[in-house]
Amino acid sequence: MTRLKIMGVIVPMLTPFTGDGRVDEGGIAALVDFLIARGIAGLFPLGTTGEGPLLTTAERQQAAEWVIRHTNRRVPVIVHTGAITTAETITLTRHARDAGADAVAVVPPYFYTLSADALYEHFEAVAQAVPDFPVYLYNNPGVTPNNLSTDLVFKLAALPNIIGLKDSSGSLATLFACRSLQDGQFNTASGPDGLIMAGQAVGLDACVSGNANFVPELVVGILTAAKNGDLAAARALQAQLDAVRQILGDGDLSLFKAMCARRGVPIGDVRLPLRRAAAARIETCWQALCALNVMPVSA
Repeated sequence: MTRLKIMGVIVPMLTPFTGDGRVDEGGIAALVDFLIARGIAGLFPLGTTGEGPLLTTAERQQAAEWVIRHTNRRVPVIVHTGAITTAETITLTRHARDAGADAVAVVPPYFYTLSADALYEHFEAVAQAVPDFPVYLYNNPGVTPNNLSTDLVFKLAALPNIIGLKDSSGSLATLFACRSLQDGQFNTASGPDGLIMAGQAVGLDACVSGNANFVPELVVGILTAAKNGDLAAARALQAQLDAVRQILGDGDLSLFKAMCARRGVPIGDVRLPLRRAAAARIETCWQALCALNVMPVSA
């Protein structure tokens, strides 16, 4: 198994849709090129920001293939393959491996509350189904009742192909504790955009930033400054990102997609039941974003 350790900004890609609601291959290609050209370190399609749970299994597989194909090994691609059942998770995970992904990330099953033993058995089954392929744990208790505790992550990290953790819980405690796992090779990535600077301060490897879909330069700047030891600059850039988050509702995917379009990467709108932003709000947000001077306005 090839060992993967991503250092830098991983982008949980928005999923482009055509006007009639189909996944848009051309939009995927445009967004991939836009992000790679601006220095991101990895792509994470089909997660929460990518509306993965709103896509059919066939759509998730097709979108994964298009992202992998167009990225063409320029940066690692970690496909989100978590699903409500173990069987579907395994199906999606094997497909991502066979399609040429560099790794997968798996959120705990949603809807039903599971015991720690049941969660362990789920992740063990997924990992053993692809024994020579890297698997990331993806903790996001905001979208599932099943939180990955520190104890459970440590236990799962003993499985040879579970190589890292993306944690969107809002706490850095588990990620901080995991830094020494697997002789320091366990890959740690923070999820919330408000904790990027804090994550770097405690020594995490990477961040997974939704806002980096449309202001990748700003997020890359935070990590670059932090890794160069310029914490004052990193703090200032984090403050700018926090202003972006406030303007755009800290995760409104319709606004995220609209801002991408304003930057020259039209990728459609969100899929129902997510609500689409009104044109007036999009214009107000764009003007406020431009006023922050956090990006090349013409780029």
